[in-house]
Formats: sequence, C-alpha cells, structure tokens
Amino acid sequence: MRHHLAEATFITEEEYLAGEMLAGEKHEYLNGFVYLLHGIAITDMAGATDSHVKVSLNVAASVKTLLRGTGCSTYMADMRVKINAKDKAWFYPDVMVTCDQEDRNYKTMKQSPLFIVEVLSPSTRDYDRGDKFAVYRELPTLREYVLIDPDAYSVEAFRLNENRRWELFSFEGADTVVEFTSIGLHCALADFYEDVDLNPGLQ
Repeated sequence: MRHHLAEATFITEEEYLAGEMLAGEKHEYLNGFVYLLHGIAITDMAGATDSHVKVSLNVAASVKTLLRGTGCSTYMADMRVKINAKDKAWFYPDVMVTCDQEDRNYKTMKQSPLFIVEVLSPSTRDYDRGDKFAVYRELPTLREYVLIDPDAYSVEAFRLNENRRWELFSFEGADTVVEFTSIGLHCALADFYEDVDLNPGLQ
C-alpha cells in the first residue's frame, strides 16, 4: 500500500509517535511511512467535510448510547488503533469500539477493537475498502468493519463469520434498518444522516 508523497521518508514507529505528540494535524503510519489524515497525502481535502463529521458523530452517538453500562468503550476519530502483526500500522478510525479489559490501560491507543467504522471520502473509498481493510483484518479481535458513504444512504458492513471468512452486507435507503451484529445495534439508516444535507451547495 502506497500513497504518493512528494518526499516520502522512512521513519521508525518511535519517531512517528514522538512526532505525533507535537504535530498539529493527525497522521497515520504504515510500515515506516507517514500519511496525513484528511490532507493531501491521503485525500484531496484540507479537512473532513460537514457530512463526514456529522455522520461520524451520529454513528458514534448511536453506538455509545447502545453500549452504555456494558463495559465496552466507544471512540471517535482521535483515538488511534495499533496494528502490529504482518504490518506495523497506526490508524485513526472514524468510530471504534473495544470491549477488551487490557485496552483500558492504554491512554493514547487501543489494540483490540471488535468494531470499526470508516466514513468514506471520494479519494479514500478505494483505500478504505481495499488496502486499509486488509491491514485491519490482521486484528484478531475485529468482528465487523463498516464503510459509510456520507453523501448517500449507503452502508457496507463486513462481518467475520463462524468460518473466519468476511461476508459483505449492504444497506441502502433511508428507511432501511441497519444491523451491526458485533455490537447488537439495530436502527434506521436515516439515523446516521441526521442533520446531513445530501444535496450540499458550496464546498
């Protein structure tokens, strides 16, 4: 997996983590290379769009409300997940849930999520659906990976079945009921698009 960078320089995980503490913008790390999140290195945007932010917030709110009192924790955007299997990676999922007790001890990262959501953008949709998902699949705890289009009523949920194979379930249309089996969430797809203008004007 490689995104074009004008001057890509290999750095260690330690260098990445030290730099991230001082950086004004979030960056993701994969196998020695650093990528600007929602910046020119990964996307064509200077920041996330209005619809991206609102959809992320709506999903996180729905999930957090459902899981209140269960011992599971919901995180949005600013919490990193560490992947240290075949690939060495640090990502910032748009929404993430972990129920792992050991994760409670980590203040700036988690490493055992069972549920991850990425809200798509035009320039990252292939990356999120392909290469990034391949790296996420290295997480032994992950049970469900969700992709949401912030500009249309469309959700894709990839679920790990009993045969350790990933199955795709698609949901489209505002009145469709979405089901995330890993966390037991059932809700109308429209709930994720509350206050979102699907026909925006100026960018």
